[in-house]
Amino acid sequence: MGDLRFKRSVELTLKVIGGKWKPVILCHLTDGVHRFGELKREMPDITQKMLTQQLRELEQDGIIDRTVYQQVPPKVEYSLTEYGQTLKEVLVVMAEWGIRHEERTGVEED
Repeated sequence: MGDLRFKRSVELTLKVIGGKWKPVILCHLTDGVHRFGELKREMPDITQKMLTQQLRELEQDGIIDRTVYQQVPPKVEYSLTEYGQTLKEVLVVMAEWGIRHEERTGVEED
């Protein structure tokens, strides 16, 4: 697994879903459709600007859908695309690793 293609593939994956917030956003969206305010409440440490930026990037990469309803006040919902649904497996593996790491170290990461 140490070949160049493997390394480039991991790097590309991290470009799309890496960082502090994108995996967390994706975890919330695996539960279903969320509005912006719901996501913000579920992630109180993220700034509104950062959440907006991360959602835009995930939308540009085809990972999430943004649906705007023409009403007053405007309503916007976010959901995983069919392509984004394929990331659930990756998130499950990350969560399982995190559990093992926590058990191994005895320290819950923030």
